[in-house]
Amino acid sequence: MHPALSVIFFTTLSGAGYGLLFWSALAALGGDTPARALLVATALALVLASAGLLASFSHLGKPLRAWRAFSQWRTSWLSREGVAAVLTYVPALAFAAALLPAMIGSRAQGGPVALDAAGTLAAAALMACALATVACTAMIYASLKPIPAWRHRLVLPGYLGFALLCGGLLLAAIATPAGTMPTRGMALGGIGLAALLGALKLHYWRAIDATPLPATRGDAIGLPRRTVTVFERPHTQSNYLTREMAFVVARTHAQRLRWLALLLFAVAPIACLFALGRSHAFAPGAWLWIAALAALAGAFVERWLFFAQARHLVTLYY
Repeated sequence: MHPALSVIFFTTLSGAGYGLLFWSALAALGGDTPARALLVATALALVLASAGLLASFSHLGKPLRAWRAFSQWRTSWLSREGVAAVLTYVPALAFAAALLPAMIGSRAQGGPVALDAAGTLAAAALMACALATVACTAMIYASLKPIPAWRHRLVLPGYLGFALLCGGLLLAAIATPAGTMPTRGMALGGIGLAALLGALKLHYWRAIDATPLPATRGDAIGLPRRTVTVFERPHTQSNYLTREMAFVVARTHAQRLRWLALLLFAVAPIACLFALGRSHAFAPGAWLWIAALAALAGAFVERWLFFAQARHLVTLYY
């Protein structure tokens, strides 16, 4: 399919934003991260999520009618994603409001931030809403039967993995200047998540390469089990289907982009996390920012491939 930049920005930025919201809420429940860092992380997460959602509007045929999508939440994952995205703002703003008195209290007492009962409830709700929104975004594509590459069982874990990896690295980079260094267990957890995500994408890419379309051109035109060839285009000008559904990326280019994505979202963060405390070439915060930005760039390249290499069954007609 044609990889529209608006959708790529939407899925990449919003995923990182919701992942950052998830880890910020979890860190607040742990009580080890300063409230100031959590407020900055929450604000950045809302900016990323909002920017991603706004970018998605440019791909709509009639953006002014986007509000109608909210009414189809019973049957449409797109509608559910919109509802979940809007609902997430409620616990996110409540969580940010709870951090303000917690930050003042922690300054007065000289200790870590401690949420009250309302803040704890908001943090727990924020974690659930953030993951639910990312899952709904993934299911928009995983529910489309005409595109076999998106119906793969690893699409949903992949979306969640990128959100958690990018969000976790961003939170670590934001919290380090405030005096909260990642522990050895956190660094190992980040390394494990990056390695697991890299292995997941390698398996996914091999699977879609080895799996042909579940139908043939003969099936498409009502002549099953027959060899059908196209000797003339069905129309003289391009249309929406040929522009959006019949995009083809060369196999050699795809392989190079896959290795580039793997280098950015898996190898680079792993190397940076290993360098924490072992290399003095950069400050710890600089290593974490390099890892976070590399993971975001890798997610962008991976998401471009996710759309570019997806073949729609309608292409059998062409």
